[in-house]
Amino acid sequence: MQQTGFAPLNRAYSATFQPERLSIGLVAPLEAHGNDPVPDMTRHIERARLADTLGFSALWLRDVPFNVPSFGDAGQVFDPFVYLGALAGATQHIALGVASIVLPLRHPAHVAKAAASADVLSDGRLLLGVASGDRPDEYPALGMSFEDRGERFRDSVDYIRTMAEPYPRAETAQGALSGGIDMLPKPAAGRLPLLITGGSQQAPDWVASNGDGWMTYPRDAAAQRRVVGAYRARIAEAGLPDKPVMQSLYVDLVAQKDAAPTPIHLGFRSGTDHLHRYLEEIRALGINHVALNLRFNGADIEDTMKRLADEILPRFHP
Repeated sequence: MQQTGFAPLNRAYSATFQPERLSIGLVAPLEAHGNDPVPDMTRHIERARLADTLGFSALWLRDVPFNVPSFGDAGQVFDPFVYLGALAGATQHIALGVASIVLPLRHPAHVAKAAASADVLSDGRLLLGVASGDRPDEYPALGMSFEDRGERFRDSVDYIRTMAEPYPRAETAQGALSGGIDMLPKPAAGRLPLLITGGSQQAPDWVASNGDGWMTYPRDAAAQRRVVGAYRARIAEAGLPDKPVMQSLYVDLVAQKDAAPTPIHLGFRSGTDHLHRYLEEIRALGINHVALNLRFNGADIEDTMKRLADEILPRFHP
């Protein structure tokens, strides 16, 4: 029997992820800044509103506490939870995602409260990606060890899940919850959608069983089909309902619709014809959402967003 939907976790999750369908989102900052690691955030709120109006499914932020020169990427500069609050008030429909909160660098109580607050303030539009982190320089700056981040990641996931319960009880490495105190607000639909990024220093079976979805990166078609299939096989073996898979993709959209693709970092430069074929291919591979990153885009960003909305979104969105 064909599945009609993934688990109904909140408004954003249900709208963004549907079996055998592909939705399309954008990665903040909504600007081209090429090899400059620090964007200037020009017209960032106006562009977020434009993405909402044009019908993109989600806008994705990143958790980058420090500008580490060797990584060449300062994210959207603003703290993701502060920025989520601003975007919640500036937009109406678009899902607001984080790809991803680095759990070992934050106390899970703060993550749980900030995430639930953003979820409620946005009327259930939060998608919470979580990761173990991959920038070793950040850990000593916060007095934390890089090597044991996987263990802290697991503990944080358990802690955040527990916070959704009334007057929670739990014994964790990061705190004892006696049942005598509560955390408010609770998530809009009673539970935060947690999407695990990559392996996050965990066994594949744990990733499949404990997340509400999986974030991964572009691969060639054969490899992507294999890893997505393996993820869903583990879910089925655990006796759990199916879960969505999403991936990122850097694109540089050129004016000529039929322009052939040329590779760029984790993506390609092409016209909309090739982009459409690629998106159809990953949809067939089992990808449910793609987050487009316009960092290396050569054309005007707002014009590119409108082209995507005119030429690509209608082929995939209901």
